[in-house]
Amino acid sequence: MNIVLNGETRTLEAPSSVADLIQTLGYAGKRVAIERNGEIVPRSAHQDTRIDDGDRIEIVVAVGGG
Repeated sequence: MNIVLNGETRTLEAPSSVADLIQTLGYAGKRVAIERNGEIVPRSAHQDTRIDDGDRIEIVVAVGGG
């Protein structure tokens, strides 16, 4: 299946959840914000939110600094 991830087309194996995508991208355990098709996906819904063919996913990773 194909999705648009942060503006770039990407191919994933189906089916997949937001939690699976976070794990695959190496963001597990990090503070991330996920938007799926223009709607924020709460952390509590990452495991249950399925990614479908054609979805537009935006991921923002919180970076500490000072």
